[in-house]
Amino acid sequence: MNTKNFDRSRYTHFYNQMCRIREFERAAIKAKDENLVLGAIHPSIGQEAAAVGVCENLNKDDILLSTHRGHGHTLSKGADPKAMMLELLGKVGGNCAGKGGSMHIADFGVGMLGANGVVGANINIAVGAAHAIKLKGEDKIVACIFGDGAINRGPFLEGLNWAKVYNLPVLFVCEDNGYSATTNTSETTAGGGPVARAQSLGLEAETRDGNDVVGVDIVTKELIQRVKESGPHLLHLTTYRLGGHTSTDPAAYRPEGEADGKWSEDPVARCRLMLSEAGVSEDELAEIEAAAASEMNTVYELARDATFPPAADAYADVQDIGDPRKEAF
Repeated sequence: MNTKNFDRSRYTHFYNQMCRIREFERAAIKAKDENLVLGAIHPSIGQEAAAVGVCENLNKDDILLSTHRGHGHTLSKGADPKAMMLELLGKVGGNCAGKGGSMHIADFGVGMLGANGVVGANINIAVGAAHAIKLKGEDKIVACIFGDGAINRGPFLEGLNWAKVYNLPVLFVCEDNGYSATTNTSETTAGGGPVARAQSLGLEAETRDGNDVVGVDIVTKELIQRVKESGPHLLHLTTYRLGGHTSTDPAAYRPEGEADGKWSEDPVARCRLMLSEAGVSEDELAEIEAAAASEMNTVYELARDATFPPAADAYADVQDIGDPRKEAF
């Protein structure tokens, strides 16, 4: 590796963030295994470089929209992992008061407008947010991250079309792990995929290695400026989830040995090797890893021991319009 212009400080920070994401996911899986999480957990282990490389380039007031596999994006945008874990466990102090859970986590304080359990639904929400930014003349963008399965749903066409027609400041990021839940995406996707479809609507689009955190960082930095100057763009990042679709999914639909072979492309390990070659000591790398594990273990224990909200809070933030036959029509 050519380390002449390598920013050791920046990518050491990126490695720290990737380790924090992985350890958070491990803690979330543990919580699920111990029946502390009653809904599904969709771990992003293996996809950390895409999350960090994109979200670390966003300003705090830039807007982020994510997917059901959004823990890594949310952490990278600056959300508090303790509040996130409390949210997953439905406890007091969660980002959304324990009502959103894993698939609908949000933190408006850091510009995280929300994850979404409905595949592709975040695309139109992102376009709406981007249109508001343009109407208000604000100097910020929206980053909308979705999976490869989302390109086969209506909001992909609707959202990209609207963004291009009105030249909106939105960066669409397709985080392509090759599987739409339990189906190989290539078996259900016609044509040239997300890049070809985006280009057919007039958007600039490109594919990059989503497991190379440096490459993702560099291209995202460039594209954010281009989005601000000339409108929407699509970034297609190829990656791979190293576990199942959910934490309880054994992924038996994958060809035997496929996942084992993909560990050689593990983005966390790749970043570690890169830093080692750039002169970062083994002691410093080990310290980063230990600190991430300790932080997320503490987060897990605090969330585990936290209290549940009063049952009456279930009705807080819910609008009661009365009898809809009288009030709505």
